[in-house]
Amino acid sequence: MLRSVEQQVRRETKAEVFKRLASQRTKAVLEKLRILGNCANRNLYDYTDEDVRRIFRALEAEVRRTKAKFSDIKKEEFQL
Repeated sequence: MLRSVEQQVRRETKAEVFKRLASQRTKAVLEKLRILGNCANRNLYDYTDEDVRRIFRALEAEVRRTKAKFSDIKKEEFQL
């Protein structure tokens, strides 16, 4: 609610809103990845190569899905 009121008062453009939100959200994702990296410490954690493969497979799949959302190529829907 506060964001929309703030947006109306400041009259942010769509590009400004995108840059503000995308920057915040990207920083949050990067921070979470750094935190995930802490799990690589074998002195504290025990994991298998398969565990690591599954983690990165899931991350890479989600990056691909998210990247596709930014693609200019739109899939055409079937029509008769």
